[in-house]
Amino acid sequence: MITRRRFVTACGASIFVPLASKAQQPGKIPRIGFLSALGAPATAAREEAFRRGLKDFGWQEGKNIVVEYRYADV
Repeated sequence: MITRRRFVTACGASIFVPLASKAQQPGKIPRIGFLSALGAPATAAREEAFRRGLKDFGWQEGKNIVVEYRYADV
């Protein structure tokens, strides 16, 4: 025969089981700031080299990293 204490404990535990089984939330995506003292057209070659360097290390812009570009536009 089940005691009242065991019954209450089982009911209480069953409330928390669905909370523990929720899917894991995705982590934050790393963000890099690309700052240039020149305008956008003058840094095109440097940007391409930067993107290739990221790719060499396994980072894919828009998939597992975000890059924000800022230019002086003097």
